[in-house]
Parts: sequence; structure tokens; C-alpha cells
Amino acid sequence: MPSFVLPELFMLLSLGAALGFLGGLFGIGGGIIVIPLLVLGFGMDQAVAQGTALVMMVPNLLLSWFRYSQRQPVALSTALPIGLLACLTTWWVAQLATRLAPDFMRMAFSVFLLLLSVRMLWRRRNDESTRPRDPLSPRLMPLVGMLGGGVMGLLGVGGGLLATPIFNGCFGQRQTVAQSLSLALVAPSSIIALLTYGSAQRVDWSIGLPLALGGLFTVSAGVAVACRLPEQRMRAAFAWMIFSTAAWMLLKPFLLPAA
Repeated sequence: MPSFVLPELFMLLSLGAALGFLGGLFGIGGGIIVIPLLVLGFGMDQAVAQGTALVMMVPNLLLSWFRYSQRQPVALSTALPIGLLACLTTWWVAQLATRLAPDFMRMAFSVFLLLLSVRMLWRRRNDESTRPRDPLSPRLMPLVGMLGGGVMGLLGVGGGLLATPIFNGCFGQRQTVAQSLSLALVAPSSIIALLTYGSAQRVDWSIGLPLALGGLFTVSAGVAVACRLPEQRMRAAFAWMIFSTAAWMLLKPFLLPAA
């Protein structure tokens, strides 16, 4: 484990604080932002970047879950099956993900981000028409845990980003309730994913721990700001951000072939 001098440590703490704020603001762990930074800025392969990001994400997600639960409590009988199936699926898929080639992982992650951002932008333009007239039965909600857990295991992030629109669009849950349900899914499954990536030696703890520490100071502030901002404007800004990130990751090998 390399030793950091104070400027490098301060940089990691500051980056973690910024990502923690954005994670709280958008109801995510911040991994969707930090993974491209670790790949492009620190030269990590995709699997190590995902494992290192999970070190930051786990405390961020747990704290976000606690804060959202204070505002939008979810019954344990509803959250427990979702979280349990998410954990089991995350563990199984993560076992496979740690053995995949870095180039494939990067491509899968980038395509996932592109599809997600396009869907978010399209839904914003047709927000009213996408609300279900006949919501699905709440008994089917645990299946969302399987979908979100699969994404968490494969990509290390994105389970909540996939689950929230499903809870909102297919089950008719309010946005804040959908985010609370998604956090009940991704918070425990992120722990399983971290343990799996860690046991496969796919985690750089010397970078992940300072990022996690910095994020703990700002997650609550991000959640507080999110409650005051217009939802549609925030969703559009986030969609464009992840679209730009995915486009850069896909184009980087062609623009900077030697990097």
C-alpha cells in the first residue's frame, strides 16, 4: 500500500467529499462518477476501479439510506425481500465479473451508462405519459432486487439507477419513495460486492479509504439540497453528466490510443 504525502491525501479527501455530496444529491453512492475517474485519471483497470469505488460507496449508501429512511420510511416487510434477493444476485454475478477482461468491463459499463442516460432524457420529455395507469403488484418488487443486484455485481454501480425508474414507472411509487426502496436494494448489495471484489484482490484500499472518509462529511448535505431542488432539472443534469462520461470512455481508446 503506497504512502501518501499530505497534498495527495488532501486531494483524495476533497474528491471523496465532492463525490459524497453528488452521491447524496442524486441518491447514489457516487461510484458512477468515481469509476471513470479512477480508470482515466489513475490508470486502473475496470475491475479494480469498481472494487475501489465500492470502498467509498458502501458508507455513502448506508448513510444515504439512513437519511432517506428518516424522510420516506419503508416497511421492513417490503425492504427485506428486495435487499435479500439483491444481495444473493450481487454475490453470484460479482463472482463472474472479477474474472472478465477489463476491456469488456469498460465497454459494458459505458454502454450501460449511455442507455441509462438516453432513457432518463426520453422519460423527462414524456414524463406524464410514462406514469403507469395500472401499477404492478407490490409482490413483484423483490424481482427488482434481482435486476439491481445483477447490475451491482457486474458493474459495481448502477443498481439504484436501474431500480428507481422501475419502482417509479412500473409500480407507481413517488420519486422519493422509489429512491428509498432503491437504497434498501443497493446499500446491502454494495457490501456483498465489496467483499467479493476484495477477496479477489480487486480493491486499492489506499485510494478507496480516503475517498470514503471525505464522502462521509458531505452526503447529508447532498441529501438536504436534493430535497430543495426541482426534480426534473436535477434529473436532466444528471442524465447529461452520465451521457458525457459514457461517451468519453467509449471514445478515449480512439482519441488517446497510447494512453
